[in-house]
Amino acid sequence: MANRPLESAFLHVICAITLAGAATLSFADRASAQISDDVVKIGVLGDMSSLYADIAGPGSVVAARLAVEDFGGTVLGKKIEIISADHQNKPDIGASIVRKWFDAEQVDAVADVPNSAVGIAVHGIAREKNKVLLGSGTSLTDLTGSQCSPNSVIWTFDTWALANGSATALLKTGGKKWAFLTADYAFGHQLERDASAFVKAGGGEVVSVIRHPLNTSDFSSYLLRAQSSGANVIALANAGADTANTVKQAREFGIGQGQQKLAALVAFISDVHALGLPVAQGLVLTSAFYWDMNDQTRAWAKRFVARNGGKYPTMVHAGVYAAVLHYLKSIESGKTDAGLDVVNAMKAMPTDDPLFGKGKIRADGRHVHPMYLFEVKKPDESKYAYDYFKLVDTIPAERAFRPISEGGCYLVK
Repeated sequence: MANRPLESAFLHVICAITLAGAATLSFADRASAQISDDVVKIGVLGDMSSLYADIAGPGSVVAARLAVEDFGGTVLGKKIEIISADHQNKPDIGASIVRKWFDAEQVDAVADVPNSAVGIAVHGIAREKNKVLLGSGTSLTDLTGSQCSPNSVIWTFDTWALANGSATALLKTGGKKWAFLTADYAFGHQLERDASAFVKAGGGEVVSVIRHPLNTSDFSSYLLRAQSSGANVIALANAGADTANTVKQAREFGIGQGQQKLAALVAFISDVHALGLPVAQGLVLTSAFYWDMNDQTRAWAKRFVARNGGKYPTMVHAGVYAAVLHYLKSIESGKTDAGLDVVNAMKAMPTDDPLFGKGKIRADGRHVHPMYLFEVKKPDESKYAYDYFKLVDTIPAERAFRPISEGGCYLVK
């Protein structure tokens, strides 16, 4: 009994030491988090006013902000900021913006970057400055192959995946002679290259290649050349407004309504909306995402549409959301926003989000997930707004993208 005051004092000392130790550990844990400038800043770089504005553009900014909101608004107790800029589809302008972002505005990562020529430039600058590229509209297969970088993650699609889905499907239906109508820049060239490889491997032949300038308004001469080539598939290796204009004018010439098929190797729901179902019906396309796939995609799309002027999300928007969300999770996990360290953490952690589900990022920077083959519905099959696609086939993740062993990326051991 006589020792109780002493025991009580002893217990108070032990509790104080324990609490002090816990506080010290908590402080040490916070101190170990390395966030440059006390802000995680993400720049969404895109075409905000021209042919890719509906594919990506302002919608990609909305998607990035939704990711920040869903993550909780801060990471490791630090503010997350989203800024944006218009690269105007010019690599020099895109490069200048990104260098200023990295050097003067403390931007940690660049997201989206539609237009692969701009994407190539940003891909190199991110590596040079030890920052991060979260590519969604950036789709060159070489960026996870011969030109791979330890600082880049390419999330949504690439030219190999698009060619794999659409070319394989059309070959199965007898499309053996192909003519390509190709946008004359890096993306168009690589999409044509990848699709041509699938055509030849499947026993088909390429009978004509016709190239057009980016952002063309009149495709009549190009289409007439393709129509007279003897091809039974006219494949469009272009995107955005170029694809929409090509399809619209092709219908005027009767292309795609008889034995000669019209294949949009990359087409987005925004293109179908611009064309309308009477013109777009029957088009076969490959996509990484469709808003009406399940309850989770529908719920997210509803939020997106409310903030994007009534326009529905494309797969590029979905990719921006998922990539930014996983980037923030990886900063939290690795306790740093240093470029190379974050990308390594992104690769080490399995991906999981409401739009793509479970997946992973390979050593070459390629995010792996299923791809889907869709056919555009007839007008009488569509029952509500943006009810445009019907699922033809699901391409499993392990077959959707080029095998990692075939890319030639030096990061792959």
